[in-house]
Amino acid sequence: MASTTLFFLLLCSPTLSHAFDSASWSSFLWRRADTSRKVPEQGYYNPQANGGSLLTQIPVTYPMGQGEPVNAIISGLSDTDVLVDSEVNGGLRNYFLSFGFSSECLGQKSVGNQKVDLGDGNGYQNETSTIRWNYGDPALGSCKETIQGGNHFRYWVQNGPLANSGAIFMAVSYELPLARQHDIIPDGYNLGRDWLIGNITQSSIPTRNLTDSSAYSGSTSWAGYTYQTDIKYLPGLLQNTSDGINHNITVGVDGINAVDGLVALFTVRIATRPSNSPSSNAAWSNTPLQLLKPATLVAALSIPLLLSLCS
Repeated sequence: MASTTLFFLLLCSPTLSHAFDSASWSSFLWRRADTSRKVPEQGYYNPQANGGSLLTQIPVTYPMGQGEPVNAIISGLSDTDVLVDSEVNGGLRNYFLSFGFSSECLGQKSVGNQKVDLGDGNGYQNETSTIRWNYGDPALGSCKETIQGGNHFRYWVQNGPLANSGAIFMAVSYELPLARQHDIIPDGYNLGRDWLIGNITQSSIPTRNLTDSSAYSGSTSWAGYTYQTDIKYLPGLLQNTSDGINHNITVGVDGINAVDGLVALFTVRIATRPSNSPSSNAAWSNTPLQLLKPATLVAALSIPLLLSLCS
């Protein structure tokens, strides 16, 4: 009892009362897992289960029906920080930079938004952003890709009320220069997906010989964060077809369909962080408040009141 009394008296000291100001204490008390996000065992919900699709709607081809394949998914089982759409704290944009892709040129927003329905209850949604190969220049390289063409992808987040996995769905392809209307190169959906994976794994992916048992892994780094990415190819989410695929006449070549029917699933872990970076994986950060012991909870709820008396 005496030690508890001493603890509360010490809170009135200037140093400790500043350390436990109301804002920081509120953050401390309520730091907990996002209970609204529920990730299934496979790391995503199949959009088709709720009437969605892994083909995009394109403004210039809709309602004729031709779309582009959503051919890669960052699993909702990836580290929480990676799924945050940010360049700080090891977030998604920092992860993209780690394998050579940057946000739109000078922060411009694409005017040719494609839409997709991820079966999460949000219906068809515009792409969150387009991310482009940066040719080794993280600041301006995406401008070069916009003009010269290259690898790029659009992405969406599965976070609606019917399927809130937090997974990131990506439509990856390799496009021709702007002067050629950004048409897709021959086999550019499959190659674009696999060349991006080649950047992550520092290996050559044998596109024409992939199967549903193909798996790869690699390590990439940016801004002091190192990411470990495990990749496996999934069947059944897309069809092996050219039917309904944008640019299908020129993309499907040599008897090979424009889309090979495989979707790459990425599971991403932050292997190392800068020494001064916050971590979402602190041992207690995912502990719901109701699991705190009653005595601890009473003491915790008393602290803001005591601090007000100290002021």
